[in-house]
Amino acid sequence: MTPPLTSLPALMPPAADTLIDANAVDYLLVALYFAFVLGVGIMARRSVSDSVDFFLSGRSLPAWVTGLAFISANLGAVEIMGMSANGAEIGMPTFHYFWVGAVPAMLFLGVVMMPFYYGSKVRSVPEFMYRRFGTGAHVVNAFSFALAQLLIAGVNLYLLGSIVQALLGWPLWVALIVAAAIVLSYITLGGLSAAIYNEVLQFFVIVAALLPLTLIGLHRVGGWGGLNDKITAAAQNAPSDAGVASASQQLDSWPGQALSGFDSPVLSVIGIVFGLGFVLSFGYWTTNFVEVQRALASDSISSARKTPIIGAFPKMFIPFIVIIPGMVSAVLVTEMIDLKNGGTPTGGASGDVKYNDALLLLMRDVLPNGLLGLAIAGLLAAFMAGMAANISAFNTVFSYDIWERYVRKDRSDDYYLRIGRLATVAATIIAIFTASIAGGFSNIMDYLQTLFGFFNAPLFATFILGMFWKRMTPTAGWTGLVAGTLSAVTLWVCGNPDMLALFELPGQGLAFAAASTAFVVDIVVSVAVTMVTKPKPASELKGLVYSETPKEDLVDPHEAGRPFYQRTVPLAGIALVIVVVLNFAF
Repeated sequence: MTPPLTSLPALMPPAADTLIDANAVDYLLVALYFAFVLGVGIMARRSVSDSVDFFLSGRSLPAWVTGLAFISANLGAVEIMGMSANGAEIGMPTFHYFWVGAVPAMLFLGVVMMPFYYGSKVRSVPEFMYRRFGTGAHVVNAFSFALAQLLIAGVNLYLLGSIVQALLGWPLWVALIVAAAIVLSYITLGGLSAAIYNEVLQFFVIVAALLPLTLIGLHRVGGWGGLNDKITAAAQNAPSDAGVASASQQLDSWPGQALSGFDSPVLSVIGIVFGLGFVLSFGYWTTNFVEVQRALASDSISSARKTPIIGAFPKMFIPFIVIIPGMVSAVLVTEMIDLKNGGTPTGGASGDVKYNDALLLLMRDVLPNGLLGLAIAGLLAAFMAGMAANISAFNTVFSYDIWERYVRKDRSDDYYLRIGRLATVAATIIAIFTASIAGGFSNIMDYLQTLFGFFNAPLFATFILGMFWKRMTPTAGWTGLVAGTLSAVTLWVCGNPDMLALFELPGQGLAFAAASTAFVVDIVVSVAVTMVTKPKPASELKGLVYSETPKEDLVDPHEAGRPFYQRTVPLAGIALVIVVVLNFAF
């Protein structure tokens, strides 16, 4: 329970004990931002008349809105704290999470997979699994997805609470409750519409917050050349037992050994391209309902297809305002320099300094008051966008795919709308407790990539095989998912230094290996089981399998007459060319 307002000052230590020294102007900017967010929730409440409005925004939003919301929903802990932490620790190989591990899969989702999702009029990704494979695969997908969203919402909430703690000096548990209450308020009021419109607002707030931090930080270290020189000197002078990557590995994205954990450049490239660029990336972007839900809220199949493609353009350039500040922090902030040299400095958001504190400490050292308040608002916006996306996806899957299908069938629409709001409250409360798990990881990306390997990689294998192979059977659908997930968990336990530790893969190498194993095992088991079980009749696969779906059902007939930059495939082609150029340039 949140303490009454009169008791809050007693919980606050002197200003010197706070990580960030904000003043009244900074607090005012943050307060105005919170007021605006809650106002959006109140306004969106007026448009919620049934469950489709609450869970899918009435399928009425234009492509530019859903496209920005698509990318903003991902601008939570993964993008902001996780990627800046990776930037501080390993440098430019972190760019692969965007240019290899995101954009190609986003384009594939828009061009190939969205027509099936939107055209079939499913309300969620697990519902698509139900129609394609039946109850077994649906149960596995729905419950594993719900669990994953509670865990990932805890990541965003933990980091959101850390910001409040750093700003005000409150105990973390108080900060978690206050932060959760704000997100809960606007999601419960306005449902997905409130989440999406706030995500569009949050996208611009995040950019406005992080761009000055990047520019000022680069100026402090002498520009891009100065940053290169400082990283080179730091790597050369680092103690041998600190495990600091060489300057060449930190300043070139390829072959990315500092990211993959492989000593061999060839194995590193293979691991990044297959493990991250194919299995983890396609597994996340093409099957994760958190993202797909934004496209399903679009007003047409053309808008749905263009949603992830529009999102791909800003996605390509986000590394420059997220990863580079992390790299600057590693050579400019005293505590981060100590940490990277193997020290254990104190003064982070959770006590001891971790790589996750890279952005916060850089903000403290380089931003003047006013810009500091804007930067804090930007981080709060990012974490609220991420958590709201997790919660809004969870309440949809819980209400439609778990409660309606297996607990209470054939009730009124108002009943499921109430269940959705109650699920929102319950998920927020649970996220307060799962936040403690995230706090145990020095680099939050290690935790998140582990979760994606467990849940998304085998799901993508099942999806892609089932979408393009009509012979695949319902039994193969759920057995492949279970086998893939168990294989990933087993490999992770064997390679985890705190568990069996039978082998060692530093960096995110273990997550890549677990995801790749899950994908391969899922495919092998699915094919083997399909050979000895009965498939669905071809008549039941229209809209679910590529070969059984008429081509005219997969496109918007009105799109052909539009300019090339408003058509799905040419727009995707432009994005692909740009991302290829970026990969060669860096």
